[in-house]
Amino acid sequence: MPVKKELPLLKCEIIHSIAGRVRIRCRTLKYLRQQAIDLEKNLNNIAIINKATVNTVTGNVLVIFDSEMADGEEILETVETVIYTYSLVAHKNERAEKNDVPVNERRLQEESYQDILARIAVTGAGFLVANFSKGFELVPQKGLLSRFTTIPALLSLGLSKSIFKSGMKSVLVRKRPNADTLTMASIITSLLSGSGVSALTTILLSDIAELITAYTMNRTRNAIKDMIEVGETVVWKKLEDDTIVQIPLSEIQVADLVMGHTGNKISVDGIIVDGEAVIDQAAITGEFMPVVRKKGERVFAGTVIQSGNVTVKAEKVGDDTAVSRIVSMVEDAGNNKAQIQVYADKFSAQLIPLNFALAGIVYLTTKSPVRALNMLIIDYSCGVRLSTATALSAAIHTAAKNGILLKGGNLIEAMAEADTLILDKTGTVTEGKPRITSIVTKKNVTGEEVIKLAAAAEETSTHPLAFAILSKMRRSGWTIPEHSETIVHVARGVETKVGNKTVRVGNRKFIEENQIDISDLEKEITHLIDRGENVIFVSQEEVLIGVLGVQDTLRENMKKAINRLRYLGFDELKLLTGDLANAAKVVAHSMAMDGFESELLPEDKAKYVLQAQSKGSRVIMVGDGINDAPALAYADVGVAIGNTRTDIAIEAADVTIASDDPLLIPSMVNMSRKTMSIVKQNFAVTIGINTVGLMLGAIGILPVVWGSVLHNSTTILVVCNSARLLFHNFERNVS
Repeated sequence: MPVKKELPLLKCEIIHSIAGRVRIRCRTLKYLRQQAIDLEKNLNNIAIINKATVNTVTGNVLVIFDSEMADGEEILETVETVIYTYSLVAHKNERAEKNDVPVNERRLQEESYQDILARIAVTGAGFLVANFSKGFELVPQKGLLSRFTTIPALLSLGLSKSIFKSGMKSVLVRKRPNADTLTMASIITSLLSGSGVSALTTILLSDIAELITAYTMNRTRNAIKDMIEVGETVVWKKLEDDTIVQIPLSEIQVADLVMGHTGNKISVDGIIVDGEAVIDQAAITGEFMPVVRKKGERVFAGTVIQSGNVTVKAEKVGDDTAVSRIVSMVEDAGNNKAQIQVYADKFSAQLIPLNFALAGIVYLTTKSPVRALNMLIIDYSCGVRLSTATALSAAIHTAAKNGILLKGGNLIEAMAEADTLILDKTGTVTEGKPRITSIVTKKNVTGEEVIKLAAAAEETSTHPLAFAILSKMRRSGWTIPEHSETIVHVARGVETKVGNKTVRVGNRKFIEENQIDISDLEKEITHLIDRGENVIFVSQEEVLIGVLGVQDTLRENMKKAINRLRYLGFDELKLLTGDLANAAKVVAHSMAMDGFESELLPEDKAKYVLQAQSKGSRVIMVGDGINDAPALAYADVGVAIGNTRTDIAIEAADVTIASDDPLLIPSMVNMSRKTMSIVKQNFAVTIGINTVGLMLGAIGILPVVWGSVLHNSTTILVVCNSARLLFHNFERNVS
């Protein structure tokens, strides 16, 4: 009988239907217990639905509707649309449930790797002491107690304090053993058999595994709070009598009027009630081009006023602002990521009781304590856990040598199984640095003349378009002509005098306001706009002498990287951007991508990632800015790339690529797949050798000492097999 595939999280299906009545199953409902009343209310507010009843226990919703207005399929689509509004909550709760392991393991990432390293050093010193002491007892004892008073034995007991504490807590509180319980049992078993060195070996291997996790998790923990700030601690508040006072940002309330001036960061989310300004919204939308915002339009905290003055009526303040929500989303997603180590812990947890059961069965059957002790010394748990940790740590090391920082091995399985790639546009697919890509001039006017006059007007400007013009000047080796003081017209352009002639540089509105005819170049201007270029108009006196097309240039090798990912089996590649649709369309088409979404806020990008995941896709998200942080955090694998990436993107992402070379993305996917292949080999070796050892120990052929040797040889084989990844040829050509 075929196994029924699990329904995607946000996908629903009809399980029973008659005229005017339909029962719909949706897996999402099981994760929306606290939202059930609100969800039911929203469904009942829909005109075509007479009554909707939500049952989160069964994951069903019963809908009674007007069959003359809709059919079952339309009701299904309606229910899916309403449920999708709860996608973030449902996805979070699902991940929390998947991450819940049946045993209570220590949180290794919360332990200082320096402390673990110190323990490893002490354990290593213990081996040296053991070789010279030859069983020397600090406090001479007789009988069984003497086995616990040797230097290796006392070191083992002292160093395994946290293991004993965790192992006992799991038994007493969770009523079942964890991996530390078995490690504790094997340490005691080793000491009872008179092998203090075996106990130290067990502790050393356990500490090495912990060190790998703790080190990789501690490197990128504290960046969010330091790097994401509104930027202002005090603001100017406008009172009812029109006076302006400076107060702490923390005292601003909803509906207060906040003043913003040139160079300031806006400190609240709100609506402009007075004034006009050019605002850099790159931190929120990722769009490199500043936008004009005037009365009645919305602005966001964390964006920068490049020129102009505005009065903003606060709608959201403090933790409710967009920038604060970004931080919150990143932190929440970081806590709920699916992890390969969770699977290893779950698997090993199921094997832990097996060792204790085997020990009991063998003792009852043979009455031999030696054979029973072998059942505890030879265990699956250590090898299973190390089979992931060692391979993943070797992969992390190899990636680091090639300029890729992996925050841990937890994401490698997801990267190996990924089938969908989502790319941010500005700073990821493109360089994030606008350049002049087209120069159109009037007859008898050269491109050099147009650039020089434009540079004269923009010389003192900090606008990104001015940067593009001045960059073109520097690369061409031209000299900016002498000019008079520059006059700035907010949201329009700039003007100056070169010689005795007025030069104006700006947008179409600025040129038309000065009654300058553009009809001679209208066809060329339309062509530039259709290509997704931003158009700069340049006039001298009352004549349009040329236009400049400015575009964010594509990142080198990005097309090759996308082609190689398709070769690796990625079946969907999408572009997400806060930029305008026209610019996004041009980039998506040139990269041969499957589609694009434009004019998105950070939350919209995160929702798109969740939507793809809800359909069963494994998603890699590649970005570089704060606006990408929520999507990076919620993706199965988030990748921050390039020298322009922000610290919040690095914190949110699982993978940070230091260079600007996108070819490292398919190379990383390729190595991840090789890593998972080695992990599977390690599982087979661990289970195979230990099963043979348990069988030999049970029938009395394998002594306890050799049981320990066999068990430790499994670990050596696993480590050696994983060490092959240290020599992985990290070629950019995907084979």
